[in-house]
Amino acid sequence: MAKIEIKNINGEKVKDITISDSIFKIEANDDALKKMIRLQLDSQRQGSVKTKSRAEVSGGGRKPWKQKGTGRARAGSSRSPLWRHGGHVFALSSRDYTFKINKKERVLALKSALTGKVEEKALIVVDNLNLKTLKTKEIKNLLSSLKLDGKVLFVTKEDCENLYMASRNLGYTYAILADEINCYDIVNADYVVCDEAAINYIEEVLK
Repeated sequence: MAKIEIKNINGEKVKDITISDSIFKIEANDDALKKMIRLQLDSQRQGSVKTKSRAEVSGGGRKPWKQKGTGRARAGSSRSPLWRHGGHVFALSSRDYTFKINKKERVLALKSALTGKVEEKALIVVDNLNLKTLKTKEIKNLLSSLKLDGKVLFVTKEDCENLYMASRNLGYTYAILADEINCYDIVNADYVVCDEAAINYIEEVLK
């Protein structure tokens, strides 16, 4: 069982806690992680594209002219893709880009993402993330106290309105609840900052 220190919002060490090796120190599965991230990104695609094939455009039911004797090229329909107002070749249609992934693979991917942050020493645990005010200055002071730069993901167990409101004005800080934690947000962040309750919740759910 690995140990990780807990800090307060001033960056001072409070205590050490033990984290589960079966969640935060596994052999990372890059294939499962990549698949899960692709699923998340693909599920955000609208797929609402549409063009008409030659079977869907109106008209073109009659042969424009007889097969032989006119001196012109053979034509069977005025809605051929070669003609003006004709249908599209390989016409596009709406589609759903999502695909299924089984529960065990989802869990493995999430554990792999968390393990990666622990190995990079990019998982920071604080005793709580309850800010006094909702001013953006509070978040900047917190980042300065924890000596963090780059993209930072905050994960809390309870809904911390001040944290959410203070972080949303910055383009490099994000705040989510512990039950919303996902592979893409973890991998996309340079640092993941969790409160102690969120770590306990993650261990309870993924055990």
